[in-house]
Amino acid sequence: MTYLYLALNIASFSVPFLYSFEKRMRFIKWWKSVFLAIFLVAIPFLIWDVIFTKYGIWGFNPKYHLGIAIFGLPLEEILFFICIPYASIFTHYAFQFFFPNTKLSNKFTKAITVVLLVLAVIVLLVNFPKAYTTVDFSLFSLLMLYALFSKSKILNTFYITFLLVLIPFFIVNGLLTGSFIHQEVVWYNNAENMGIRVGTVPVEDAFYAFSMLYMALILIEKFKGKFIKR
Repeated sequence: MTYLYLALNIASFSVPFLYSFEKRMRFIKWWKSVFLAIFLVAIPFLIWDVIFTKYGIWGFNPKYHLGIAIFGLPLEEILFFICIPYASIFTHYAFQFFFPNTKLSNKFTKAITVVLLVLAVIVLLVNFPKAYTTVDFSLFSLLMLYALFSKSKILNTFYITFLLVLIPFFIVNGLLTGSFIHQEVVWYNNAENMGIRVGTVPVEDAFYAFSMLYMALILIEKFKGKFIKR
């Protein structure tokens, strides 16, 4: 099963990519903004990944990847930061296109953000200095602060679409963390996280995904305006 991780990446990416050429939505027209944002966000997350892998905070089962490594990361892990964000971002914009009036009010969005910020800070303080929890919730807290003081309306819709993204997220991450297979593709050192799992997925992974996607969406919206002007 050395191809399993690669197969999950390809399966996650291929269907949204093919639907990107759908005649009504034509999501592919934003390819420059989308891929540039994904690549830029991938850089700090990959650095984070390299460091955590080096220090044994998480790691990868050689039985489930091809054995091609770059800076200590399997090739499939690097592809993860392109394939999964693309599929998730496509879901967000597809929802916006087909349900343009389905969004949260500014007041409700702000209330959710404040609650999430308070909870994130509490989790951070209680679990410091567990490495994964600390870094994960520190980043999430900073993004919630940014959301409170920015004029961006991304979260008005993203809070909804992220709930949709969580469905395939838990399927894919469930497989990666050992659901339905004999061993994990990706293992975690539970001494460095809260030890709370949804199925086999550490709860930190959901906040990790939120932060990665939200950062990409912020950049996409900025890039879209610049590319339109050109």
